[in-house]
Amino acid sequence: MQDLIGTGVALVTPFNAQGAIDHEALSRIVNHQVDNGVDYLVVLGTTGESVTLSKEEKQEVIKTIKKANDGRLPLVIGVGGNDTAVVVNELKTANLEGFVAVLSVSPAYNKPTQEGIFQHFKAVSEASPLPVILYNVPGRTGSNMAVETVVRLSQFDNVVAIKEAAGDLVQAMNMIQYTPKDFLVISGDDMIANAMTLAGGAGVISVIGQAMAQDFSDMIRYSLNGDVGESYELHYKIAASIDMIFEQGNPCGIKALLHHLGLCDDSVRLPLVKVDEDLSSRLKSFLDQYEN
Repeated sequence: MQDLIGTGVALVTPFNAQGAIDHEALSRIVNHQVDNGVDYLVVLGTTGESVTLSKEEKQEVIKTIKKANDGRLPLVIGVGGNDTAVVVNELKTANLEGFVAVLSVSPAYNKPTQEGIFQHFKAVSEASPLPVILYNVPGRTGSNMAVETVVRLSQFDNVVAIKEAAGDLVQAMNMIQYTPKDFLVISGDDMIANAMTLAGGAGVISVIGQAMAQDFSDMIRYSLNGDVGESYELHYKIAASIDMIFEQGNPCGIKALLHHLGLCDDSVRLPLVKVDEDLSSRLKSFLDQYEN
């Protein structure tokens, strides 16, 4: 899965002040990624506020992204949930044409055991017509995918990668060490993405990369090539913004930064709210200094 090596970006879903999807802004954001070195795009992930989009809106988002992308970058689609039967049915019935892989998050709220997580993804693997990227994000799901569980799942032919977002570099390194050589361990944590990649990871599915697309994707390219000094120079240039965009939740922070870049409005859907004026001002100050 060479398409999944490098920098993937989890796209936001821009809204206007009335809360409707801003398709023009979404097209601008797609073009910003393509023009600034990003390697692939992730559609309808958590950052895209997929949980507050209707089925019809999700189809509209997919249509807009495909049209704007025009086949230039590989596309990954998020298909996950906490009801295995529903996820399986979606994978069997959805039109997945134009996508190279499915990103599927570990079940949230139920807090299954490791065996439950394994059986869930076994069913996902059997149902999916596309390669599957596992997604471990304990901060959202309430349960961690153990290294041993990931190793077991990596034995399925179409389970090709994991987006590892536990924020635990040792756990990520163990996944890299004990899974097959062709299994991709992709960082889902922007702050340790460089370190994970230098340790043998396959890159990142990023949030901050959506705004700092050129430098962040260059950073990952440097780390994939083993250019440690160059990669960390860019990491430290960007690092402060990573902390800030997650300070008041995702995608609230990244939308504020994208707003300051003139790419979209900073509106989000309840229960999320815009970042406060203080954080917005600090993000603007960071951007002003970054660009000078």
